[in-house]
Amino acid sequence: MPLPPNRTAKITAVGKYLPERVITNFDLEKLVDTTDEWIRTRTGIIERRQVGDGEATSHMATAAARDLLEKRQIDPEEIDCIIVATVTPDMFFPATACLVQNNLGASRAWGYDLSAACSGFLFALDAGARMIESGSSTKVMVIGADTMSSIIDYTDRATCVLFGDGAGAVLLEACEEGNEGILDSILRCDGSGAEYLCMEGGGSLHPPRAETVAGKKHYLYQDGRIVFKYAIKLMADITAEVAQRNGLKSEDIQLFIPHQANQRIIDASVERLGLREDQVLSNIDYYANTTAATIPLGMADAVEQGRLKPGDNVVLAAFGAGFTWGGIYLRWSEVF
Repeated sequence: MPLPPNRTAKITAVGKYLPERVITNFDLEKLVDTTDEWIRTRTGIIERRQVGDGEATSHMATAAARDLLEKRQIDPEEIDCIIVATVTPDMFFPATACLVQNNLGASRAWGYDLSAACSGFLFALDAGARMIESGSSTKVMVIGADTMSSIIDYTDRATCVLFGDGAGAVLLEACEEGNEGILDSILRCDGSGAEYLCMEGGGSLHPPRAETVAGKKHYLYQDGRIVFKYAIKLMADITAEVAQRNGLKSEDIQLFIPHQANQRIIDASVERLGLREDQVLSNIDYYANTTAATIPLGMADAVEQGRLKPGDNVVLAAFGAGFTWGGIYLRWSEVF
């Protein structure tokens, strides 16, 4: 059967999961030389979540997926594919997507992990949309999940205050009319930025050894000054580009959901678009930077808060290690 000429992928359900353990700025004051005031004024963060003992990325991703399935009221066996965006998989292999598939009992689904750091969810969302558009899949689950506490050095005040743990999930299905759903995406990377935001240890270049552990190479490393400079420019640029390419003026955008890396980076993108505060989703204050989970968590919060209705124009944007960055434009549809 030929595909409809304007077939697009739309989000039909959202789900989320946040660990119960809350880590406040005051908790971090006891670990490193920092203050609640410094963290709030520099980042916008008040607290973040942290996994419990024995809890990993697959557990959070599974919980977010179950939340989604319950809301959509469908059986796991209806899922065709599971894409998990993460830089903190349970293990190098098998893929976290395989663990989630097994946990859910989604026996018909295949899946894989996608690593693009903070841009991972956008890259995975685009990949899932292509599957729907091609007609090869009818229901694709896209999950952003990261256990950042597993790769953070809690003696490094420059990084330990920034990150949290969490997972968000969306379900993609077809829109035959093509007038809603994911309408455009711009995705980019520049590997020259790799040295400024990375985790050096554990891979084939620096396999696990006593010296790599002693050298703290299995923790996230970030050159904050350089990353901040690039993030400010590239996320603002990509946000403006995707809006301009689709003829969107500031008043046409009902909601902007940016990656939650730093409130100052978000503010720069908002200023570039000329948006009002009520047009922007920001939850960095209570979640911090959950890497691949920030945007789907933002979507889930927006739905819970009644900030999205069918037909709304939504712009997503992210910047992450790699460097990777991207923007997606979608017209919101009815979700469960």
